[in-house]
Amino acid sequence: MTTAFYPGSFDPITNGHVDVLVQALNVAEKVIVAIGIHPGKAPLFSFDERAELIRLSLAQALPGKTGDITVVAFDNLVVDAARAHGATLLIRGLRDGTDLDYEMQMAGMNRAMAPDIQTIFLPAGTASRPITATLVRQIAAMGGDVSAFVPPAVLQALTSKRPN
Repeated sequence: MTTAFYPGSFDPITNGHVDVLVQALNVAEKVIVAIGIHPGKAPLFSFDERAELIRLSLAQALPGKTGDITVVAFDNLVVDAARAHGATLLIRGLRDGTDLDYEMQMAGMNRAMAPDIQTIFLPAGTASRPITATLVRQIAAMGGDVSAFVPPAVLQALTSKRPN
């Protein structure tokens, strides 16, 4: 069984992330969505909230496939976390050339540290290319409509975080 490791902050999960996950299930039988925990960052959503939003979003987007996806936390090197979970593939989504430049550097470093783990780049669909979790958080915080960029569960969670 091929296991893929899809790391990110997922703060929150967006339609772009879901798009990449759908594609990832076409190249791996199992996908581990790995939420990075960084001590210096203050996420909008806690790990538990992000994990639940991922589960809810995927249950809606991929009915019947959620058993193929596991959500975990990691706070170490991506390749070490991937290896610890038995993954042989790293999934990285690409929106544009800027992402590619950065991701190529990361893939090179990861390959040097873990030649047994291969990085797979999956291009974002046209509709999800402009979406970033950072922009979603900023727009939502200012009262903007982010319904086109996030799954319904995330929209509801963002709305509940917004001060009245």
